[in-house]
Amino acid sequence: MTEREGGASAGGGRRPGLLSPPAWLVHGLRPQDAPVPWAAVGRASVALAAPLAVGIAAGQPAYGALASMGALSGVIGDTADAYRMRLLNIAVPQVFGAVGVTLGTLVYGHGWVAVGVLTVVALVSGMISSIGAVASVSGLLLLLNAVVGAGLPMPEPWWKAPALLAVGGLFVLALTLLGWPFRRRAPEQAAVAAAYRDVADLFAVAGTREGAEYDARRHAVTRSLDTSYDVILARRARDHGRRGPMVRLLAQLNALIPLVESVAAAHRYGRASRRPEIAAAVRSLADSVASGRRDAPELVLPEPEGPADRAVDRALRHASAVVHEPDLEAGSADDRLGRPAALRVRLRRTARSALTSEQSWRYGLRLALCVGLAQSFVSLVPVSRSYWVALTVTFVLKPDFGSVFSRAVLRALGTAAGLLLAAGVLAAVPRGWADVPVMMLLAALIPAFSAKGFVFQTAAVTPVILLLSDVLNHQGFDLVLPRLLDSLIGCTIVLVAGYALWPESWHTRIGDRLADAVEETARYVEGAFGGVEHAERVRRRRRLYRDLSSVRSEFQRALTEPPPTGARAAAWWPLVVAVERIVDATTAARVRVDHGAAPPSAEEVADVERQVWALAAGLRSSVVLVEVRAELSGDEEGVLEPLRQEVRAARAIASPAEKP
Repeated sequence: MTEREGGASAGGGRRPGLLSPPAWLVHGLRPQDAPVPWAAVGRASVALAAPLAVGIAAGQPAYGALASMGALSGVIGDTADAYRMRLLNIAVPQVFGAVGVTLGTLVYGHGWVAVGVLTVVALVSGMISSIGAVASVSGLLLLLNAVVGAGLPMPEPWWKAPALLAVGGLFVLALTLLGWPFRRRAPEQAAVAAAYRDVADLFAVAGTREGAEYDARRHAVTRSLDTSYDVILARRARDHGRRGPMVRLLAQLNALIPLVESVAAAHRYGRASRRPEIAAAVRSLADSVASGRRDAPELVLPEPEGPADRAVDRALRHASAVVHEPDLEAGSADDRLGRPAALRVRLRRTARSALTSEQSWRYGLRLALCVGLAQSFVSLVPVSRSYWVALTVTFVLKPDFGSVFSRAVLRALGTAAGLLLAAGVLAAVPRGWADVPVMMLLAALIPAFSAKGFVFQTAAVTPVILLLSDVLNHQGFDLVLPRLLDSLIGCTIVLVAGYALWPESWHTRIGDRLADAVEETARYVEGAFGGVEHAERVRRRRRLYRDLSSVRSEFQRALTEPPPTGARAAAWWPLVVAVERIVDATTAARVRVDHGAAPPSAEEVADVERQVWALAAGLRSSVVLVEVRAELSGDEEGVLEPLRQEVRAARAIASPAEKP
């Protein structure tokens, strides 16, 4: 497959016919191939049904419904594996949720005052959502609960609603942490073992002609390393010391770095390092990490036949020694991404970033505009239980789910499906104790369907919210059609005010994002052969791969947009692949030099670096790709020749629109 063909594949393949659904819609409606999280299914079932049952038994079903709403936010936010991360993901957003419902309750029934307050809350919510995963969930709950508080009558006094919501969220947290005493380090250990298995899979396809398969495996390795480092460094966020179990896991993870570097060389130049014994040895290390085994099996490896093979052999033996080392010293486990700063320093940096970031302000203003319009609309037009319009805006504009355009359409479809289910429940099930088993069943669908995609999550969450809302306002079946109308109004507001009116919706910024990554690639090329220390080179490469992973995600998101954005992203996709291959070729060349190959001259390195900088400058000045014939000279037998070939290929990629 040529790189041009690869770009077409990324953009959705063959152009659909007139009667065929668009690719972005087909992609959104196709369920993801993900296993059902049975533990989360059981937790959600108990967490949402138990508070409702307690409220009914106490003669206060509305109290139980509010606690179940708090549990719902905890269930949706419980997306991490490591227990410390899960604690943050559930507990911290509950604080913001309590603030949100308090503000909403105070302005309930105050008309335009509520419009102003919710608009400001939306601005703050959008700005903090761009900081990170926990902040994103916190921003969502801040706005979500403020909208609910401003739209539904809450029990008096004002503190009762936030207290009940917090009780529900803390109940989810308690259920989540039940396994902590028995599986304290299991998630971190599983993450590191998974990273080893992904590296083994990468070795299994190294040197094969299926370049797409190798690229896919390499992306899996990048995701595994990012996840593992995030999990372990989060575990040490409050502890700057070096304690035994975390030291061991961090050292085992660090030992993977030379293996990941060497596999790039093995893919291009390896001989003995491509034999199946290598992948089998890495899988054996993964099993040792997962089981905690300390007895080192004898490594029977093929004899190295060149610098690339020597790099793999040395890295594999080092990893085996680290994995099976009985006692690791603290100094042997330096963070390859840098030790976390003190908490107050991180908070200060985070606040400064949120206040000065153009992206943060842009998203905050977009969300504030849409929420303000939604609240203004329902203040001017009599809409029954109008809070659902702003709720729709909040869910659709959530930044973690991909394209705004496709989310709006998928939200409407998912809501319609959820309303069909809710209609049957509200029509056939009387309010009271019958709600408890129904809630157990509906709640169990949330984590099961969330793993399949946004439209499925919407279809699962909608009937749960409607059932809890009915416990609070007793409208029964009459809730169904107004909710569908409200959802369509909210989606329309998002499509017009949150999508069509914003220039980046039609003139995507993906070129700038890619240019940033290309500039970092140029710096990486310079540092790889410019006397930069090995530890710093490792950090640069890890940051670059992480950035390229974000760029790839941004492009994948752009591919789901309607024309012209989606078509332009599809045309640029081959260049994303080309830049990733430049990084791989640079790593492979550096590894070969470290293990005996002749180093390149300074002129050769400067020539390659100059062409990469020129590529970045061209990306910033062009809306479409323009073909450039790069003249790169040097030793055709030297270590930089494959890198020069990748740079030539990247500069020669042109926009399909400019071709006949």
